[in-house]
Amino acid sequence: MTIHENRPGASGDVHAVTANLESARHSLTAAAAATDDLLTRLGEPSARSPRQRAEAAAAIDATRALRVAFMDTHAEAVYAELTDNRTRLLRLDELARAAASHFPGLVPTEKQLASERDRPQAHKEGHEIDQGVFFSRVLRSPSAGSHLLDAMLRPTPDALDLLPEFTETGKAELRSVTLERIGAVTHLTMCRDDSLNAEDNQQVSDMETAVDLVLLDTATEVGVLRGGVMSHPRYRGRRVFSAGINLKSLHGGEISLVDFLLRRELGYLHKLVRGVVWKGAADWRRSTVDKPWVAAVDSFAIGGGAQLLLLFDHVLAASDAYVSLPAAQEGIIPGVANFRLTRSVGPRLARQIILEGRRIHASEPSARLLIDEVHEPAVLDAAVEKSAERLRGSAVLANRRMLNFAEEPIDQFRSYMAEFALNQALRLYDADVLDKVSRFSVAAATKAGTAR
Repeated sequence: MTIHENRPGASGDVHAVTANLESARHSLTAAAAATDDLLTRLGEPSARSPRQRAEAAAAIDATRALRVAFMDTHAEAVYAELTDNRTRLLRLDELARAAASHFPGLVPTEKQLASERDRPQAHKEGHEIDQGVFFSRVLRSPSAGSHLLDAMLRPTPDALDLLPEFTETGKAELRSVTLERIGAVTHLTMCRDDSLNAEDNQQVSDMETAVDLVLLDTATEVGVLRGGVMSHPRYRGRRVFSAGINLKSLHGGEISLVDFLLRRELGYLHKLVRGVVWKGAADWRRSTVDKPWVAAVDSFAIGGGAQLLLLFDHVLAASDAYVSLPAAQEGIIPGVANFRLTRSVGPRLARQIILEGRRIHASEPSARLLIDEVHEPAVLDAAVEKSAERLRGSAVLANRRMLNFAEEPIDQFRSYMAEFALNQALRLYDADVLDKVSRFSVAAATKAGTAR
């Protein structure tokens, strides 16, 4: 009999984690501790023999089944305890830390996550899957999930710190985004010039802060998003909208489930649709502050860049630009695009774009389903100004709210995100993704050796 079959709370003891909450808490903690001890004895994941890997996988799977059963039974009670009966608005990272403290063994600790942070994706234990289990069950609950969505619509502390200066000067410079207010329009420029605006944890953080500043600034009526001029050799001197997720960071294990994949969707992308929860600026008429948004695409909008376009009220593109969503080829799920893209382009074209990697060029008729205006690069600046001017006014704002309410009901979005939280976490550690990671690492090492 193997070690994991003797440990407390094995897979046959699911009833132990579906009893009353206190008893279930202790049973889950004991089961998780036994599995952690086993994994420690088996050594680093990358150094395990095939037999050891199989033993580790069996133990992890059995304990993960207990976490699922625990959350399926106790999700609302767990969330109530972590948020003091929903009187505290905790963001994703805050909620995950609270869960690790109050319910040991339910989600990974900061120490466990830190120990994996510098490992390549293929050499990780996969602790983030347990975060996926946790957040999927929280989001499935109408009461807990809705409360979490509201928490994620709060402005970030960084935005509140920068707001007074931005209100006064109309300018802000973050590491990957700059902001400049011109009249009643604030322009956000993505400026990761060396990586073609490929997104990582830092850019997700900066983008949320930037979106918050636009929404909270009373002098801004419309927000415009555009890519900056690149220094990358292939596009030097040209504007680029976005190359999507930073593949180097993904393959290096630096893309976080909580701080990137979930925060991106529930943070700044959702704020583009719903606005920001800000009691100081709203009244009884509405609990959020929102604004119309314009996007201008130069060169390309790949992956996450293409996902962004589905949220904007008006999209313009240069005539030589294209849009694509190659996430399936990379092995991951393209955020909420699977939920939103069909609404924009229909089911057949959505499958061609997501499943088969079809590019949509701005010059082809199908692009009109994603792009409102196409212009020669030389006149795109003027077209952007005219578009932003058309979106000013309270009637535009009221009507966009009703359009967004009809097109994307909040409970449908919440339900999608519940499934996304788990399925995206699983994709990060599936065999085909890890195989891509390994091949990428070998190719990168070969390239580096050749360069030397």
